[in-house]
Amino acid sequence: MANTLLMPKATAVWLVDNTALSFDQISAFCKLHPLEVKSIADGEFAQGIKGLDPIQTGQLTREEIEKAQNDPAYRLVLSAPKVRVPESKRRAPRYTPVSRRQDRPNAILWLVRNHPELKDSQIIRLVGTTKPTIAAIRDRSHWNSANLTPMDPVTLGLSSQIDLDMEVTKSSKDAPAKPEEEQGATLLSPEETTSLDALERAGAALFGGAPMPAAADEEKELDADAVFAKLKNLKSDDDSK
Repeated sequence: MANTLLMPKATAVWLVDNTALSFDQISAFCKLHPLEVKSIADGEFAQGIKGLDPIQTGQLTREEIEKAQNDPAYRLVLSAPKVRVPESKRRAPRYTPVSRRQDRPNAILWLVRNHPELKDSQIIRLVGTTKPTIAAIRDRSHWNSANLTPMDPVTLGLSSQIDLDMEVTKSSKDAPAKPEEEQGATLLSPEETTSLDALERAGAALFGGAPMPAAADEEKELDADAVFAKLKNLKSDDDSK
């Protein structure tokens, strides 16, 4: 990994404020134009940037700064990092064992049918194939198209379930939203299903179109005297028998 300066503008702000280095020296070290460094010194540029001390970050030493201040023609040299970060290797195409390569067309057919939202590049990452092969399977021009059977690449061991789920999720996020008529029926919210109108419609459907029974708080209060009178009449009828 190349040794590069961290936050060059913030470092330039600190060098302008805390050293006697020339604009050319600071611009050469921070990979900035000399006019940018002059603007920093004049307060016209990088006003909201806080200076970064390159000595604390281990990118310069005090001896190096003093040497550059004593010699205007000297150019600052970035200190070697104490920790080496390995370069990130470019991900190579997925390797498919020889014993599994004959199953790749079946896996591609399964992906094309069950996840049409996947791009060719995603299918290539999952099963390690090529774009011409995917196109041939899509338009059924593959030489063995009549004998292909859709098979899950995870079951075949060509891909992991985690990688498949990640690619499907990524393609779903990039896909445009479906129109409402294509989304199918959806459940209503609790507010809609428990509203008074919804309950009345449910009651009408339950009682065959008849209105729902009156609510308990709207029922007429029973007359106690009428109830006792009716009971006395029933008792007198029993005694007469």
